Amino acid sequence: MGASSSTGNPSSAEAREQESLASASLPLPLLRAVFSRSSDLAETLSFPPSTFQSPFPPSSPPPEHFHDLLAALGPTIASLFFSPAASSAGDGDGDWLGFLRGFNACCARARASLPLAQLLRVYAAACAAAGAPCGVRFQPDEDGGDGKVVGELAPGEVSVLLSMCWAMAWSGSAPRASDEGAKKGEPVLLPEVSQLVLSALLSAGAVADDAGVWGWEVSGAAGKGVMAQEFTSWVISTVPGLGNCLSRYVQDRFRSCEVDPVKQDRAVSAGNTTSDTSDVYLLTRGRAWAISLSVRNALSEKFLSASVIGMDTEDLLYRSSAHGRGLSRFWSCVEGYKGPALILLSAFSNGGGENVDADQRWGIGVLTEQGFENKDTFYGSSGFLCATYPIFRMLLPSGTEKNIMYCHLHTQLKTYEAKPKPLGLAFGGSIGNERIFIDEDFSKVTVRHHAVDKTYQHGSLIPNQGYLPVVASILDVEVWGLGGQTTKHQQDVYKKREDIFSGQRRKIDLAAFGNWEDSPEKMMMDMVSDPNRNQREER
Repeated sequence: MGASSSTGNPSSAEAREQESLASASLPLPLLRAVFSRSSDLAETLSFPPSTFQSPFPPSSPPPEHFHDLLAALGPTIASLFFSPAASSAGDGDGDWLGFLRGFNACCARARASLPLAQLLRVYAAACAAAGAPCGVRFQPDEDGGDGKVVGELAPGEVSVLLSMCWAMAWSGSAPRASDEGAKKGEPVLLPEVSQLVLSALLSAGAVADDAGVWGWEVSGAAGKGVMAQEFTSWVISTVPGLGNCLSRYVQDRFRSCEVDPVKQDRAVSAGNTTSDTSDVYLLTRGRAWAISLSVRNALSEKFLSASVIGMDTEDLLYRSSAHGRGLSRFWSCVEGYKGPALILLSAFSNGGGENVDADQRWGIGVLTEQGFENKDTFYGSSGFLCATYPIFRMLLPSGTEKNIMYCHLHTQLKTYEAKPKPLGLAFGGSIGNERIFIDEDFSKVTVRHHAVDKTYQHGSLIPNQGYLPVVASILDVEVWGLGGQTTKHQQDVYKKREDIFSGQRRKIDLAAFGNWEDSPEKMMMDMVSDPNRNQREER
């Protein structure tokens, strides 16, 4: 008497605890609907029928066993995390409790390494079911703990794992597009993930010299791979969003059971993922996905959508090949945009030669969370530096200094300056020792060692970067606005207002100058036009 219900019924207390954990991921009514209506969870969790193609070479088939791997996802997840009693959609409390345990095992919030371990566990089991090679395996703990993943991932296996994770995200972001694509027989183009594979290999020491990445291809890679522990460390430090792929996939599959197809058609844009039209820009779908895995804010969803259906071209604020080079052209396109933006540039190191060396082209980017301002000092609240090609790296703010960005150009009202500030764009470092500096003509970019910068984290932005500044020729520059339609509309209103002010300043009110016939200017004009004409003097 007086004992609590949790003491008298431990299973009921555990059920409430499991329900509390599960409700943080999905609403309990949706989970109960999936539990009661799904006769086969393996079918519910199955990957939608689709056909994929590799990006390079064009129209080439995906990696071997890739489609078999995707087909094995649903049965593998159901067998690993959901008990047979839960899969049969029973009505008992024990069945519901088992269902919640399985859902929380793969979807509940946990420390960073646990979701990744579950993802690797699913990958290893799916590879075994599909007959695909896999160098990692799950090793359960003898004391009933979480267990761990051991083994080594070859470069090709890392590429297949990353492509599988993108396909899992794609199936939830564009479900109707996948169904329509399957009906029409149109294959879906996989994004390029070689820059992520190289990043993982470099972090594990599998590629010793940065200079060895030029011309590197996954298909021709051989030798040392990445140990499971090293891969986990790389994911946590570089692409922490990768560990959420399994949780996101399971939640998307459960939501698809209850979504009204009519509403889904209206809500989801069936973008063109069967061609590489979006990859003509510097912001390719592969780079957009890599950035979405790295940032931990609301912009992650924006980049994930871009990796699935491509960026909206209306968000392209500036492109040097289309709008012209130079800081003035750049400023005319970005002025008044008060929102987050992504600046990408591609360049090449001359290396003492005059010609462009295609094997030594590289790309870097800057993600800012506020608009551009014409100042002669650094400003900004937060930003990120990243290397986009041929290796992907994301450098977060260090928190020591706030020299996020610098944008300075001459205005129409020029004044004398004893020590003029440099004209151009800069990110990190200090004036005169910028981490990244783009000159006024947008022809040269200077990248300095991270020792001069206390704003962003340490790390090289260019392969084989030394301590000396690297001066390279710019090939192209892009600026993408990430603030949405509201921010773009505010910029349009600002530009219209500035155009009105400029037009008013060009107009000259002649009445303000008095009578033209009596003005000295007219007398001088008449004398210049005919200096020999006699002028009658009035007395």
